[in-house]
Amino acid sequence: MKTSTSEGKHGIQWTARNQLDDLDFADYLALLSRAHEQMQTKTASGAAVSASVGLIIHKGKTKVLKFKAENNNPITLDGETLEDVEFFTYLGSIIDEQGGSDADVKARIGKARTAFLQLKNIWNSKQLSTNIKVRIFNTNVKAVLLYGAETWRATKTNIEKVQVFINSCLRKILNIHWPDTISNSLLWERTNQLPAEEEIRKI
Repeated sequence: MKTSTSEGKHGIQWTARNQLDDLDFADYLALLSRAHEQMQTKTASGAAVSASVGLIIHKGKTKVLKFKAENNNPITLDGETLEDVEFFTYLGSIIDEQGGSDADVKARIGKARTAFLQLKNIWNSKQLSTNIKVRIFNTNVKAVLLYGAETWRATKTNIEKVQVFINSCLRKILNIHWPDTISNSLLWERTNQLPAEEEIRKI
């Protein structure tokens, strides 16, 4: 795939010296280009190289996302128009036309909330220690929440949303409910947690 997408040097500028032409994982492929003509060429080239080794690109699953594009003509593959979308999911993360992480952060919080609610019996258990509950939270809830976080644009707003969710879960695990209160620093100390911003930076 490297041969079919990078020979023309038509990717996006990634560093001062390097361009990013595509993202590949198993049979998932994301092509990146700055111009419509370049993307059309890459799409046709990628399909041809794939076909030469017996692989076929599924047109129905192939989507086109444009960001501030001046050319609104469609991208085609074997004469068929590929669908334009406002966002798509790549390896579990949501990529949208704004180039931000808001949609992905919202989706991760939703998935993590579902995971937390499914373990309600664990959090309410009198037999399990706080330490065990926190370990279960880290592996079954926080891991879901922070999946793909290393790719987020970590804005203050997004970090706050993540932190508010984590704090809410930890308070429920410790059985702290209004009007009882606890400072964030003590909450993190009692549950052996790092602030969300620091944890995301370490990923």
